[in-house]
Amino acid sequence: MSVSADTDREFRGDKAAHKPRVTRDGEGWHLSGVLKVRDISEATVQLHQLEGSGDVVLDMSGLEGLDTAGAYLLQKLRLNTEAAGAAFDFVNLKPDHAALIDRVSAAMPKPEPVRAARLGATDLLERLGRMVAGAGLFLLELVAMLGLFLARLGYLLRHPSEFRVTALVHHCDQVGWKAVPIVALMGFLIGVVLAFQGSVQLRQFGAEIFVVDLIAISILRELGILLTAIIVAGRTASSFTAAIGSMKMREEIDAMRTLAIDPATALFVPRILALLITLPILGAIANVMGLFGGAMMAWIELGISPGMFLTRLLEDTSVDHVLVGFVKAPVFAMIIGVIGCHAGMQVGGNAESLGAQTSAAVVRAIFMVIVADALFSVFFAIMGI
Repeated sequence: MSVSADTDREFRGDKAAHKPRVTRDGEGWHLSGVLKVRDISEATVQLHQLEGSGDVVLDMSGLEGLDTAGAYLLQKLRLNTEAAGAAFDFVNLKPDHAALIDRVSAAMPKPEPVRAARLGATDLLERLGRMVAGAGLFLLELVAMLGLFLARLGYLLRHPSEFRVTALVHHCDQVGWKAVPIVALMGFLIGVVLAFQGSVQLRQFGAEIFVVDLIAISILRELGILLTAIIVAGRTASSFTAAIGSMKMREEIDAMRTLAIDPATALFVPRILALLITLPILGAIANVMGLFGGAMMAWIELGISPGMFLTRLLEDTSVDHVLVGFVKAPVFAMIIGVIGCHAGMQVGGNAESLGAQTSAAVVRAIFMVIVADALFSVFFAIMGI
């Protein structure tokens, strides 16, 4: 037992003698002992003395051992000192220690210099070109997604036994029925606002009766279906993206392909088809509620009775305005559904990507709906409808 105790004391004493130590005398700083991975904590405390001491010349003649971890610690200390504006040099370094420090220095990552943003005409044109190319690529991807939907829909029409009726009914409930309250309220308030603002302006010219035409044409032709599509884009495009994107994050779509289930048939077709069915119905609800709100406000503000409002509406409002509004509905539904499903398939493997794609889907869907409505307006103006 006594021999073992003596040996243990000798081992601890020998180990303590080889601990890394940083000392200073009249000639400068000295590093002695062994600087290896098991001594990193103590070496960090010792080398901390060198920080903020100005120019450093470190005598390494007393260094008995060095490994990669120790070399990294020394090189990091030198870089930090130089970054602070002071010089740092090793002297009396053994050749093998110097070679190890050089290898570690060469392997350390070097930050890429950040170039200042240039604002020249060439750079602005380059940015514009990249944006245009990106927009063109995005449109091509949407066209490809649309083609995929049409191809799978054609396949299901030839093989109706594979059609997922339950999924279609579920999505019609989510997209259509649950959106009825907000769409109806929106249509009612739009009718009220149009009647009120129209009455204020038309009363100046004694043309209060024309508020009926203003309400009918604005709601039936433009605002009813456009605002309905915007609301549905906010609700549904985000819902489609979140649902499909979360499945992609959890690798459920890969599992579906492994089980020979086509994701386009199972996920895209029921969702887009549900939009094609329900958006015209929601547009009709918005039109009815808008006319109701407008008639009520015209009665309150202008004294136009509901009977007179209805008579004027039926006599002076062409059915073309109704058809123009309903022609837009399937196109808007297709735009919203395709953008929502496409964004869902672009989600990566993290929650940040899911949030970014969900936000992008809503913005893109609303923007494309407004662009499509503008193109419809130009087309119908040219056609004289």
